[in-house]
Amino acid sequence: MGAFVSRWFRSQDGLTLHARDYAGAEGPAKLPVICLHGLTRNSRDFEAVAPWIAATGRRVIVPDVRGRGLSDRDPQPMRYVPLTYARDMTGLMEQAGIARAVFVGTSMGGLITMALALLKVRLIAGAVLNDVGPQVSPVGLARIAGYVGRQAAPVDTWAEAEAYARALNETAFPGRDDAFWAAFARRVFREDAAGRPVLDYDPQISAPIRAAGPRALTPNLWPFFGRLARHAPVLLVRGQTSDLLDPDIAGRMRRKAPKMAYVEVPGVGHAPMLDEPEAKAAILDFLGRVP
Repeated sequence: MGAFVSRWFRSQDGLTLHARDYAGAEGPAKLPVICLHGLTRNSRDFEAVAPWIAATGRRVIVPDVRGRGLSDRDPQPMRYVPLTYARDMTGLMEQAGIARAVFVGTSMGGLITMALALLKVRLIAGAVLNDVGPQVSPVGLARIAGYVGRQAAPVDTWAEAEAYARALNETAFPGRDDAFWAAFARRVFREDAAGRPVLDYDPQISAPIRAAGPRALTPNLWPFFGRLARHAPVLLVRGQTSDLLDPDIAGRMRRKAPKMAYVEVPGVGHAPMLDEPEAKAAILDFLGRVP
């Protein structure tokens, strides 16, 4: 895992939010990269990816989105929505003195990037959307809604945490060994004061999904995506067996944005870890074409 320092910033509504800050390697000055994780994840999701992006000479900032990791939990759960998260990113950039950045967004992180395009598209110099689009498959979203904020059985040991992570995600990552699932569990769980693993997010992040009901399954962010694709280069990464970004949605995105770069990661569902050879090569090529 590459070296980083912790940074803290304040949201517009008074929360203290955390981000990992990886220094870029020596070389010509380049725009920084901001990596945004998925719904139930945190900044550890990019612990394998951020170092090799930083090695290209770019500073990499990886926030814990509010309600996750070391960031404050929100006392008003209905604020757990992409537009709120996007406003948090504008605050982070302002407080860090960053005028523009390249965004890498996995799942919810991609939705945040599209929401930011609606708010302040000039902040986005380029965007990698990892297995997410302006429309999502009801199949994948129903699966996610079925477990977010809930834990089917108590987890008292790290072996049980690994089993839990495997049970939820093995379909997306078939054939992975025990070391993969041990690392995966350490990314999604943290230890509580008694040393027991607990999921590292506020269970109330599911409140807006529950409140929206069936409407949560059919978000329409096509205008957001269109604005993003018109103003910045975009790379779309799709897991070959993804149940969230299905081939029809990906195909429509490519027709709407014919200049968008595209890569499919074989044998992976939702969502690629981005350290797969195909994803890594595509991201490095994309970053090589962005200032």
